Amino acid sequence: MTFPPRMDAPFFTVFTPTYNRAHTLHRCYESLKAQTCRDFEWLIVDDGSEDGTATLVAGWQAEGLLPAIRYEPLPHGGAHLAYNHCLRVAAGTMMVKLDSDDGCVPAALERFRHHWESLPETERAGFSGVTALCQDQDGRLVGCEFPASPLDCTAADLDYLYGVSGEKWGFLRLDVLRQFPFPEDCQGHFIPESYLWSQISQRWRTRHVNERLRIYWMDAPSLVHGKPDPARNADGHRRMFGMVLNLEAGYFRHAPLRLLRVAAQFGRFSLLHGVGLREQWRGLRQGLPRLLWLLALPIVLGLRLRDKLRR
Repeated sequence: MTFPPRMDAPFFTVFTPTYNRAHTLHRCYESLKAQTCRDFEWLIVDDGSEDGTATLVAGWQAEGLLPAIRYEPLPHGGAHLAYNHCLRVAAGTMMVKLDSDDGCVPAALERFRHHWESLPETERAGFSGVTALCQDQDGRLVGCEFPASPLDCTAADLDYLYGVSGEKWGFLRLDVLRQFPFPEDCQGHFIPESYLWSQISQRWRTRHVNERLRIYWMDAPSLVHGKPDPARNADGHRRMFGMVLNLEAGYFRHAPLRLLRVAAQFGRFSLLHGVGLREQWRGLRQGLPRLLWLLALPIVLGLRLRDKLRR
């Protein structure tokens, strides 16, 4: 993987993957125009849009109101490929993912940088980034707050030990992210981000702060129409659940039923993708991951029967 030159690099790369979101992308643009911190580039990776997104972005580039807008069009291949492309071309030190139907408060980047620089320099190498809260377009909190602020822990600890749920938003070091690209041989167009977080949690903590910095719009129309087909992105879900099971089974005593469900979904999506039981076994680590999978087999077979009947 090759990286862009590092001279005069911005502190933040604000990464926006988009697909046919010309009708909402202005939320990102208006939010970034209002930022009090100007040390960023806006990297838009277009996953094959056919709705005039390129023309819209060209107009914004001509206005010259942001430090830098970079538009990278790709053939339609899925969010995971857009993410990998960001890793290849991003010029910043930190990456903030701002979805194409969301916005952020004017001080968002300034506050993120403040919290990062508040970490002692001798400890920063052990942190992957900073995560904050979200609010909806009417200012209401989305999800729940962190039990302390700041709270320094891994993403897995936040989930299993503290039980924090709901939408959150933050930035991550690009040098960390580049160690964990999505697999590009995955069939389908989607791999859940837990595939990445479970790996990052093995080595790095995150600083969590109770500040509402992202505007999570609740009115955006869904891009999914009709009844979802679980087989469509079964490969991506199989890989994600397998990664979580292998790396997070050690939290079993804190969340036994949840990890049993993870094992069952790993088996379910593996079968949907055509991966047999023997190959599933080989893909799991010895010990708890395999034991949980064995315990979940009756659930797996029941889910498989249900999927067949529904299809």
